[in-house]
Order: sequence, then structure tokens, then C-alpha cells
Amino acid sequence: REYAPGHFAKLVDKAKEKFARGDLFEAVLSQTFREPCKDAPSVIFSRLQERNPSPYGFLMNLGEGEYLVGASPEMFVRVEANPKGLRVETCPISGTIRRGKDALEDAENIRTILTDPKEESEITMCTDVDRNDKSRICQHGSVQVIGRRQIEMYSRLIHTVDHVEGYLRPEFDALDAFLVHMWAVTVCGAPKTWAMQFVEEMEESQRRWYGASVGHVAFDGHLNTGLTLRTIRVQNGVAEVRAGATLLFDSVPESEEKETELKASACLGAVMHAVDPRKAAGMNGITHVSCSGTNNGRQVLLIDFEDSFVHTLANYLRQTGAKVTTIRHTSAEQALKSMRALDLAVLSPGPGRPTDFGVSQHIKRLLERKIPIFGVCLGLQGIVEHFGGQLAQLSYPMHGKPSMVEVDTKCGCTGVFEGLPKKFRVARYHSLYGQRPLPDCLQVTASIALGEVGGPATPGQESTGDDSRHLPIIMGVQHRTLPLAAVQFHPESILTSPEYGVRMLQNALQLKPIQS
Repeated sequence: REYAPGHFAKLVDKAKEKFARGDLFEAVLSQTFREPCKDAPSVIFSRLQERNPSPYGFLMNLGEGEYLVGASPEMFVRVEANPKGLRVETCPISGTIRRGKDALEDAENIRTILTDPKEESEITMCTDVDRNDKSRICQHGSVQVIGRRQIEMYSRLIHTVDHVEGYLRPEFDALDAFLVHMWAVTVCGAPKTWAMQFVEEMEESQRRWYGASVGHVAFDGHLNTGLTLRTIRVQNGVAEVRAGATLLFDSVPESEEKETELKASACLGAVMHAVDPRKAAGMNGITHVSCSGTNNGRQVLLIDFEDSFVHTLANYLRQTGAKVTTIRHTSAEQALKSMRALDLAVLSPGPGRPTDFGVSQHIKRLLERKIPIFGVCLGLQGIVEHFGGQLAQLSYPMHGKPSMVEVDTKCGCTGVFEGLPKKFRVARYHSLYGQRPLPDCLQVTASIALGEVGGPATPGQESTGDDSRHLPIIMGVQHRTLPLAAVQFHPESILTSPEYGVRMLQNALQLKPIQS
């Protein structure tokens, strides 16, 4: 790589000084990554086409052993005639976040980038500059934003993209449209002249083909060009990939440096790996949870309280290696008599109240058999009531709603949350909840996080929850002396990471009392 780790971040700090003074609004700095290249450019091109299909793919022999291999995501300028005239359009890309390992994580990352003020400012400034470029040569009133912060997904990245159009005045043609957009704001910054001067001062090597354009001019006056981004320059057995980051005053230097590494990763991967390591690992496909095998053959009884998600819960349990028997609550007592050995009983979610299903009687029978118990949603509520606790009702039902939960590490036993982050997002489907204080035999293991509906009140504010003591809604409990635990949320919902959901169930199969 061109710069030692941390050096690019220092350049970001220098850019932020320019922003503070008002010399620049935004700037795009870049760096070059190099790797030995043994394969032919055509082979690398084929890999890129397979792994990172993009609107502008190209393989160019520039002579004297120099090649450009590209898979660019960004249109530079396109001009085509229609009944209204010569239409010029651009699609400035600004705003980047990493792809998730599956569709669910992709959706969460999309939510993150669309709600990030820095990312919105970044593309806003690019589009305002782009509209200004068009206004030099387009008919008055014809310059329009026809797509705003649209999502485009590539093998490693998610981008936000605006779509801008205008109609050329009669005295201008496609080449004029091409020229007025140089340099592209998404590879230099704004104001353009000052931004390019800053780039020349800061960057230690020539950009060469980076940020240029590739495309065609047709005989009918049409033009279609893309920026030379995600492009590999091959010469003398060395592959060079240059990648940049759009900097604002809000930029976090370390994050911007990592963004350049991320943008270069697909091209470098095509150079270095004959087989895509992400594909081999199952990224951007079905989430496969690795099981240790310690639960293989373990017997689980899943008691169904007329729930609509019980089979997904059983699916997750089977992913741990366990053998699962799902029984409707009306048949559970008889089934329990015929089952000799059980390693875990799971109390499913369900509608209504625990008393509607006699959940306490199920718990009593399981405890008499000394069978570990894990409750989900209604199951937690039933456990609280069985040991003498009270339930309360939320003023606003949380049905199909996401919330952040926080694991209580102070209790000295993370239990079913072992190996999970201290805070993570879960799915809530409940109106009832376990009221504080809990019976002495039960320990709170997780609660709604600060700032969430049902979370703890911040100093000087009213409680956002329904608890009169301004304490957060309980999301997890564990018995102090028995192998029994429960969660108020749904680990099997798509709003809870499948990886985390299966991990909780793996942990449930290893349940031990807090005070053993």
C-alpha cells in the first residue's frame, strides 16, 4: 500500500482543518494499493465480471505492457436524444457502507447509511455541484433530481446514488456535456478548483487513470461514459488499485481510511484469489451458523402455545444439532410422560396471558422432572408468574418492532447471552412484561437499552417506558439456583440476527444455575 497504516487518517485531519476555515466543503483523497500480479489481465477481468458485476466493465490494452481492468459502478455522463431534445444524465455516487453477510444484515446497513447525517451531507454536496455543472449548458428549469439517495449494491459495498437529468440548449452537444462535468465532483470535492489544488498538495503519487472516464461517443451524437473507479492498472507484473474517500468535517479519520481499503478489496481480491473467499465463506447468501457439535443428539421438547413462529424456533434449535419434538400445549403433559430423557424444554411464545395456557402447571411438571427450561416471550411471562412475580401491560404494544437490548454483565452470569455483544437489536412481539421488582429467585440478565421505548429514562427526562420506577423493561431473566432462563423478545425473528438467535439457543442447551 502507498501509505503506512494511519497515514491516510492524518491526511483526513488536515482536510478537516480546511473545512473548519471554509476553504473546502468536501474533498476526495485517495491512495494506491499494490499486489504482485501473475495472471493475465483477461483472467482478472473475468473474475471481476463474475464477482463484482458493474454497469461499466472494461479491459483495455494501452500498449507497452500496460492494461486497465475495471468494474466501475458510477456513470459519469450519458447523453441521448428523445422527443424533448438531447437529454444529459448523471448518477453521482457518494455514501458507502460495507455489505452484510446476508440480506438481513444488508437491510440493517442500508438503514444505517440512510439515517447517517454525514452520508446525506456527502451526497447532497455532490449533487448540488452536479446540478450546477448542468446549469451551464442546459435549458432553464430542465435540471431535475429524478432519483434521490437510491441504493445500489455491489459485491462488497452498498452505495447511495442520486440521479440527475437536464436537457441541453440547442447550441451544445454531448461533448460539451462531458466537458462541463470535469472533474467529476465525486472524485475531487467542492469547490472543484480548491479541492483539486488540495488533492495535489496532499497526495504523494499521480492518480494516473483514477477518476478519469471510459465509454463511447456514437456517430448519432449520443455519449455514454463511466468513471474509472474500481479499476486495476496492470504493468510489469504489478497490479495497482487506487481508492478514495469523500471527506467532510464530520469525517472520522480512521473510518475514512478503512473505506479506501474496503473499496479496493474487490479488485485486489480478483488479483490475489482465483476463488472468491467471500463466496467460499457463504457471504451475501444464506446465513449458516457454525455449530460446535456439543449439542448433537440432545433431546429438546418445544411446547407450542398456539404461536405463529414456533416452527422457525424449532428450526433454529435443530441448527444447534439438537433433536427437537414440538408438542401443542394441550398434549404436552401426556407427551412428557412418554419421554424418558430430555435435555431442555422450551416454552414457546404465544398470544394472550400465561394463565390462558396453564403455563405454570407446565413449569411445575418440568421442574419435578429436573428438566432445564428456556422460555421465549410468553414463556418468560409464565416463569415470572410461576415464581410469584407480576405482569404489567405496555401502553403501546410492541408487535413486530425492533429494539436494542443491553445485557446485564454486572450479575456475573451472562447465561444465554454468552458470546453475544453487550448491546444488540432484537424483535419484540409483546404487550405484557415482567414487572419489577422480580421475585428474589430470579435475576435480570437483559433489559431494553437507553433511548429505546421501554428503556431507562435519562437524567432530567420522563421515562420512555411503563415502569413507575423509571427502570428499563426486562428482556431476559435467569433463575439463581435452577437451570432456567428466558427472554422477552423473539430470537427467531428476522429482526434479531439469525446468528445471535441460534447462539442463544446453543447457550440455552448449556444452562446452569447462577448460584451452582
